[in-house]
Amino acid sequence: MSVVLVHGNPETEAIWGPLRTELGRDDIITLSPPGFGSALPQDFDTTSDGYLAWLALELEQLDGPIDLVGHDWGGGHVVRLAMTRPDLIRSWCTDIIGIFSHDYVWHDAAQSWQGPDGEAAVQSMIDLSDADWAAVFAQLGMGESVAHKVAPWVNSEMGQAILGLYRSAAQPVIGNLGDDLQAASQRPGLCIVATQDTYTGGEKLHRQAAEKCAADVAVLDGLGHWWMCEDPTRSAEVLNTWFDSQD
Repeated sequence: MSVVLVHGNPETEAIWGPLRTELGRDDIITLSPPGFGSALPQDFDTTSDGYLAWLALELEQLDGPIDLVGHDWGGGHVVRLAMTRPDLIRSWCTDIIGIFSHDYVWHDAAQSWQGPDGEAAVQSMIDLSDADWAAVFAQLGMGESVAHKVAPWVNSEMGQAILGLYRSAAQPVIGNLGDDLQAASQRPGLCIVATQDTYTGGEKLHRQAAEKCAADVAVLDGLGHWWMCEDPTRSAEVLNTWFDSQD
């Protein structure tokens, strides 16, 4: 069996470090979407469809059964894979299911990347020093140690990946994808709701989307977007309970 962790934007696999320690497992694999803590191949398709194809190809090369966990856009890729390639996984978990709704409004940064000034917005990210990014990430909830590992990866390749990914999922596209959420019910799903996460639509949208795909809901009260960094012990308890329930 394998537990596969997939992160999002603007992140690297370092965000899983504290959680991996608390999970206490030797079957954990982290996958880094191209451009986000790993190299971006010149011909890579940086759309949501492209990342879905990438994730499916990665999972095809792993031994199962696979319990798949995604955070932020990693969680978006996980949901799409659960809808389209349930044969590759035993279960799935996401913290971003609420975005798959026609009522979801993209957060301000996403809207800037999706708009005509997106190139300027990502350039301003690239121009910020590693030290400044580390301070920003730490303040937002990553914690100082993780933030210093992530900061150097905010670069031109990440900027290119951000533009392609977010523009491919602007409304109404992401809402239309949510119309097929029932397909994800072919495998057991867990939807994590971090109550202080301001990026993913809020608890109401999460619960509505989870109901469409018959997924369980786990509420992490008081935690924000980087819940796995803020309280890795509580996060590990939720996930290990979920994994154990699949046996």
